[in-house]
Amino acid sequence: MINCKLMKEELMNLLNRAFDLSENGKYDEALLFYEKVLEKDPNNVNALIDAGTTLQNLGNLKRSIIFYDKALKINPNNLDVLINKGAALHSLGKFHKAITLYDKALDIDKKCAIALAYKGLSLGELDKIQEALEFFKKALEIDRDYDLANLSKKMAQDILKSKLKGLKHSKTL
Repeated sequence: MINCKLMKEELMNLLNRAFDLSENGKYDEALLFYEKVLEKDPNNVNALIDAGTTLQNLGNLKRSIIFYDKALKINPNNLDVLINKGAALHSLGKFHKAITLYDKALDIDKKCAIALAYKGLSLGELDKIQEALEFFKKALEIDRDYDLANLSKKMAQDILKSKLKGLKHSKTL
């Protein structure tokens, strides 16, 4: 019993150290600590998620997805993993796959503002601006101070106005 308790404490200390390093931008060092945790506990979802996020911060998106996939095998309904993997896929230009993950996150929590806003971003990349705008508005209904949703909503509105002006201009020619 004592060994198990010591092991948990040791893992928590390693995780905390890794998290602190990552928060301070020392991503490579943080990864070493996440690897130590995962050597001792390969199914530690927190370590898998945080290692994936750290890799994402380093721009190593494909490798981060590997960690997210491992975490999803253990906990397929983890919102953080679904959203983070969606963001990584979005960054790789795989917008449809990202939207699928955001939809799954929204099936779990319909009021997840970040999933709504991120889905809006992916829809915007697919040039579905009106649809994207609706998702930004939904995110803002949940969190009216959500900067990403506010900025994206304004941008989507500007794009729609610009397209409308372009249509009016082309009809007058």
